[in-house]
Amino acid sequence: MTTTTEPQDSHLDDDLALLTETLEEVLKSSGDPADQKYIELKAKAEKSLSEVKSRISHASDAYYYRAKRVVYRADEYVHEKPWQGIGAGAALGLVVGLLLARR
Repeated sequence: MTTTTEPQDSHLDDDLALLTETLEEVLKSSGDPADQKYIELKAKAEKSLSEVKSRISHASDAYYYRAKRVVYRADEYVHEKPWQGIGAGAALGLVVGLLLARR
């Protein structure tokens, strides 16, 4: 499962790096609204920002649906094999209890 999210994470990292570089260029420019380079950099920054927001939105939607599928699978598993679900819950409770007792 981590191998499927690693490429998306690296794309998001690349997108955020691109956005940061573009915004730094905008900040370093003269800031004169009549300056053509400033206008071009501002447009590039706005375009990059909207693309990154779109990609982040799609990625968060994908993570939401994956988590929802996992929850449904776990629910189906517990309904199909209730005693194994009870055993797994008890084991998890025991481990959490032991970890909390160590404090």
